[in-house]
Amino acid sequence: MTDPTVELIVELPAWRTIADLEGLATRAIQASRRESAAKLASGCEVAITFCDDAAIRALNAQWRQRDAATNVLSFPTPGRHEEKLLLGDIVIAHETVAREAAEQGKTIEDHTTHMIVHGFLHLIGYDHETPDEADVMEALERRIAAALGLSDPYEREPGELSEGDVVKE
Repeated sequence: MTDPTVELIVELPAWRTIADLEGLATRAIQASRRESAAKLASGCEVAITFCDDAAIRALNAQWRQRDAATNVLSFPTPGRHEEKLLLGDIVIAHETVAREAAEQGKTIEDHTTHMIVHGFLHLIGYDHETPDEADVMEALERRIAAALGLSDPYEREPGELSEGDVVKE
C-alpha cells in the first residue's frame, strides 16, 4: 500500500508559523493511513487547505447549512476510496484551531495534527454521528496520535465537561 501524496494550500500566512507544516501534514496522513489500514488507490492525493475562520464558516454554511466557523471540514471525492486518485479535501481554520489548542493546553502543532488525522478519517469513511461511530473513530484517532507520539486528543482534565455530556443535578 502506498501513502497518499499531500498537497498543501496555505491561504492564511499565520499557518506558516508552524515549522515544517508540510512534514507535519505528511506524517499525519501517513500514520492515519497506516493505523487505519486503509486501502487506497496507488498514486492518490489528499489536498489540505489551511485557511481562516471566515473561509471555513462560508464552506460550513454552504455545504452543511451551519453558519459558524469550525475547526476542520472534510470533502471526500465520491466513490470508493480504494479506486479514486483524489481522495478528497481537508480544510482547517487557524483561529478556531489556535483557540482550541490554547483552551486544551496543547500546542497548535499537536492540535493541527489531530485535525488532519480527524479530517483524513472522514475522507476514508469514518464518522461520529452516532455514539457507536464516535467510539470507533475516537479509538482510531487515539491510536494514530499514540503512533505519532502525541497525547490522547480526547483526554480531559478531571471534572472537565465535553460537548454531549449530561449533567445531573
